[in-house]
Amino acid sequence: MRNWILLGLPLIIIIISLLSFSTPTHCNTEGDALYALRRAVKDPENVLQSWDPTLVDPCTWFHVTCDTDNRVTRIDLGNAKLSGNLVPELGKLERLQYLEVYMNNLVGPIPAQLGGLKSLVTLDLYHNNLTGPIPSSLSTLSNLRFLRLNNNRLTGKIPRQLTKLPNLKILDVSNNDLCGTIPTFGSFSKFTEQSFKNNPRLEGPELMGFVRYDVTGCN
Repeated sequence: MRNWILLGLPLIIIIISLLSFSTPTHCNTEGDALYALRRAVKDPENVLQSWDPTLVDPCTWFHVTCDTDNRVTRIDLGNAKLSGNLVPELGKLERLQYLEVYMNNLVGPIPAQLGGLKSLVTLDLYHNNLTGPIPSSLSTLSNLRFLRLNNNRLTGKIPRQLTKLPNLKILDVSNNDLCGTIPTFGSFSKFTEQSFKNNPRLEGPELMGFVRYDVTGCN
């Protein structure tokens, strides 16, 4: 009997090892990315209380939506009274389609790594206190339809590369401190002045080359 027990021990060890590695790697990566955001913000309403790193699968966390493959597709943190910074780790959420963190008190730059979110459809960062430039890396988001960055403190030029976004339907960069000129070609050809209003340093649309894009002192 003892020999049978001894012979069975290696099998038990193998089973335990397999179970310990049964959680898909992407769950760990995406959970780490979301937890990095939790660490970077203050959360007075405890809306992120369920974002527990000991629960490996972030699909069990509130305000997170996943697809049938347990990949994160949506983050809903609008009007959550969060303060702090966005984190570059968010760029690791390869299937994220909706990033909704509007109407908070987020500060600092928009991470250039968000340009890695190839599945992103909606980027809603409006009504925060974000600073710095609009990352040109957002021009790689070929599925992006809604880009709302209004009512922040963004500076610098509107990246011309954004005019190449083929599916962009809604753009709002109003109420910032952007400068230079307004691109009017590509996907930007359909946007009205409402998309750009209340940026005192914007010098107007680019019309047949008469207004220079490379404006001195624009940063």
